[in-house]
Amino acid sequence: MTLRRIGRAWAALGIAWLALGSATATAIADAAPPPPAKATSGYTEKGADTCLNCHDDAALAGIFRTAHGRPTDPRSPFGHGQLQCEACHGPGDAHARTKGKNKPPVIRFGAKSGTPVARQNEQCLGCHRGTAPHWQGNAHAANDVSCADCHKSHSASDPVRAVATQVEVCSHCHSAQHADLLKPSRHPLLEGKMACTGCHAPHGSTSPAMLVKSTVTETCTGCHTEFRGPFVWEHAPVTDDCTICHQPHGSTQPALLKTRPPFLCQQCHQVQGHPAAAYTPDGLPGGGGPAGGAFLLAGGCVNCHSQVHGSNHPSGSKLMR
Repeated sequence: MTLRRIGRAWAALGIAWLALGSATATAIADAAPPPPAKATSGYTEKGADTCLNCHDDAALAGIFRTAHGRPTDPRSPFGHGQLQCEACHGPGDAHARTKGKNKPPVIRFGAKSGTPVARQNEQCLGCHRGTAPHWQGNAHAANDVSCADCHKSHSASDPVRAVATQVEVCSHCHSAQHADLLKPSRHPLLEGKMACTGCHAPHGSTSPAMLVKSTVTETCTGCHTEFRGPFVWEHAPVTDDCTICHQPHGSTQPALLKTRPPFLCQQCHQVQGHPAAAYTPDGLPGGGGPAGGAFLLAGGCVNCHSQVHGSNHPSGSKLMR
């Protein structure tokens, strides 16, 4: 083999190695996540360090104990290469450089903010849209509720996300439901054993009243499984809507009932045939009316029809066993 042929062989081998290295580098670059794009127009040079020169109180510094202030998470505003405070509050260079009271505004959050609610929420949904897919059009969005009205993003512990304190946050607006929680028969929300989000999806839902399940009955039987069925003998209101008989947030009647039996039952079941006459308060002892006080005082129709939610007994067509 001549020297010319040997030179050509080495040159071809070198080209092959260069091509292999280029393909490998391209594959690695394609597989690696792209570095975060950091905008520069209007943003401060030092980021959070600039903001903390003025905003250094403990309440705001609490963000460093939250997921938003986690530097090891690339999804966090304080992750590597991200915009830190300005990821949420927008470009702040002009705000930081201007002295006095005429500072150009940045995006502020909460009820006292001058930033429109839609603009506030759009900042949050830029990252959290996946956890609030039904936000647009739901009751909270339609009533101009901002995310910051419920959430405390700078607080190490967000009250609305804790079972023990969530009801206090929701009660700020839902005062009627909070009043129901003070009634004798109610769900244990005030004791911190369950939260509003056990039944409702505050970020939006395709169900009525922003329920977590498709229907009221599916939502209720998620916990009250003994009433789920299916039953051989079904009671129509149970499969239709639990709120036909029950008041879910609280009631003065036992078992969250809207009214006490037999009056509750007689709203659907006509009195012709059984019993011969409707039970009324006149049947109470001392009322001067027909006998029947025992039914009015001690359970009403459920004295006999005890399986009111449904029965699997072969002879349970009347829900008596």
